[in-house]
Amino acid sequence: MKLLCGITLLLAVAVAYYIYIPLPRAISEPWKLMVLDATFRGVVSMGDVAHSLGLSHRVHVINSAIINFESLVPVTNQEIQAEDILFDGVHVRVYHPPGRKEKLRRAVMFIHGGGWALCAPKLGSYDSLCRQMAADLDAVVVTVDYRMAPDVHFPVQYDECVRAAKHFLRPEVLAQYSVDPERVAVCGDSAGGNLAAAVAQRIGMDNSTSVKFKLQVLIYPVLQALDFNTASYQQNQNVPILYRTLMARFWLEYLDSDLDLVHSIIKNKHTAQDQSLLSLSRSKLNWTNLLPKRVIKHYKPIFPLTGSPKILKDLPALLDARAAPLLAEDEVLHMAPRAYILTGEHDVLRDDGMMYARRLELAGVSVTNDHYEDGFHGCVTFAFWPCYFSVGIRAVQNYIAWLDEHL
Repeated sequence: MKLLCGITLLLAVAVAYYIYIPLPRAISEPWKLMVLDATFRGVVSMGDVAHSLGLSHRVHVINSAIINFESLVPVTNQEIQAEDILFDGVHVRVYHPPGRKEKLRRAVMFIHGGGWALCAPKLGSYDSLCRQMAADLDAVVVTVDYRMAPDVHFPVQYDECVRAAKHFLRPEVLAQYSVDPERVAVCGDSAGGNLAAAVAQRIGMDNSTSVKFKLQVLIYPVLQALDFNTASYQQNQNVPILYRTLMARFWLEYLDSDLDLVHSIIKNKHTAQDQSLLSLSRSKLNWTNLLPKRVIKHYKPIFPLTGSPKILKDLPALLDARAAPLLAEDEVLHMAPRAYILTGEHDVLRDDGMMYARRLELAGVSVTNDHYEDGFHGCVTFAFWPCYFSVGIRAVQNYIAWLDEHL
């Protein structure tokens, strides 16, 4: 009996040691986040082991676990009809609110996150989110089921989202779905926010597209990969669920590069002071000028004197605004639609969103930056049973309310 109690105690201590990580006091529901993070870390570790043994690609293992979990989330707002269809060869799901088709409705094109590699937009939290938008806004919602890494890489994800958007914005397609062409928004979270921003830029500059997006909603978007030491990357590098190293891995997977470069890019070796290719890009992400002092705090830029020029030469997409919308020229930003940008204090991507908000403002675009002091990355997808956080519920309610007011 004593042996059993001893083993139980040791196991409990080991589990507690694995789960516990120090978190900022202000973060939403820290113990719940610790459990969620420990689960995700375990899945990532399983993926790495399977990959190293040659059993399966690490991303496929992680995504399989996510899909199994998301399948547990019950379908909400069942009165919303869902139709799976192709838009110019791209898989999408169209959500229709009940009611007469003669009535012109608003519409939202939604692009899911997951590091351009993970998640299932037709299941679980993303399905619930799109159904809630359709119900609360009485709007047609289109979610883009773009192909993901490691099966495809940049620019495939971007190209598929552009094709789906251009198809949906055709006047005859909008008419088919009884959508008001003056009231269409594009929305995305995380990597989906990256794609939504890039698509909004493309549509804004595309003279062949007569219908434009009225609004863009970017939820903690990832917008650049040239500086992994912004104030928020430094402050939140070890805050779940998106650690700095994990974000770097997502970028390298997206751009079809070697994950061994993770340690070089998180030290900004690819953007060292001796890198001449960056002369035109540095001002576009100079966070000491673009961020408010309250978030910069005591943090300083970190760029080594000498670096690895081969990284930028081998990965030119790092300087491509289609992959990194924060690098777009001012004239491109000027043509972008009015923006709502959601950021969380405890998120490595906080400064990406805030810098983009400032650059859009400087280009003459109206911007609402909705910042959550208790927010962490991914909180919007954690607004539904069985894994919900109060900050996620508030964030979803607030951004839908903003759409309801402005769309």
